[in-house]
Amino acid sequence: METPNKKNITMRLLLSILTIVTLALTSTVMAQDKVEITIESNDRMQFNMDEIKVEAGQTVVLTLVHTGKLPKTAMGHNWVLLTQGTDINKFGAAAAKFADNSYIPEETDQVIANTDIIGGGQETTIEFTAPEAGTYDFICSFPGHYAMMKGKFIVE
Repeated sequence: METPNKKNITMRLLLSILTIVTLALTSTVMAQDKVEITIESNDRMQFNMDEIKVEAGQTVVLTLVHTGKLPKTAMGHNWVLLTQGTDINKFGAAAAKFADNSYIPEETDQVIANTDIIGGGQETTIEFTAPEAGTYDFICSFPGHYAMMKGKFIVE
């Protein structure tokens, strides 16, 4: 028969293990739920990050902030997540013809998610579900910007 002292130690150990397991499961559920990302663009045709990591199936809330001062007609920016295997140069060249559609080719199947074009001092937010695990390209599709404004969207 266990002494009262051993019973207390056993009970505390079990409660500690249960707490650790509960916290681990809660963290996992929270991590899979939603991620908020803010990416900045500027008048020098730059994003402030060239890599974003998320989890497959996660809800992504992405805010694009244009920290510059130039209007969208002169230095507009958007954020475009492309499907795997999309040729950035071909996509960018095709996108240049679609100013009225935020420089996104109509009826394309190469875009997973995109923001509207914004100018200096503006911001825009989109929400989408992260695709399956893999590495995807993101760009600004304003004419010519895709050569410099690009990065990797890594889904784990």
